[in-house]
Amino acid sequence: MLHAYDTVATRELYAGLGHWNDPDMLEVGNGEFDAAHLVQARAHFSLWAIEAAPLLIGYDLRRAPPEILDILGNAEVIAVDQDPAGNQGVLAHSGSDFQIVVKTLAGRGEKAVALFNRTALPAEIELNAAHLKFAADRPIAVRDLWAHQDLGTFT
Repeated sequence: MLHAYDTVATRELYAGLGHWNDPDMLEVGNGEFDAAHLVQARAHFSLWAIEAAPLLIGYDLRRAPPEILDILGNAEVIAVDQDPAGNQGVLAHSGSDFQIVVKTLAGRGEKAVALFNRTALPAEIELNAAHLKFAADRPIAVRDLWAHQDLGTFT
């Protein structure tokens, strides 16, 4: 999955309405992205969505447990993938341990952000206004699309 994601992560100039970078089929539900690995499955789906990739499912939905169906059917994450602006996410920070991917959405200065820990260890990732190309004193409303919760406004 990491290799497939890395093939498109820096090719945002080639993506847009009518022509999308395609890191390959989603493996959510299979192997290391099955119901026993939900964090990895959500990360996989999130990365494909923020990159505006085609969401082609490589899994037999007849066998899908509810947790996998919840990932594949998350309307808020799918909306990020299918945002009408047609932008692919861009790397606002890229290191060996983590990446911050920011996607400009259609309308009112909204952005989607993926904080991606590339390691198997827990990590703290700091997101700031500069990553979003916002003024430092601008309040930023944050929503967790997986928890379906507003997390508040930060500056």
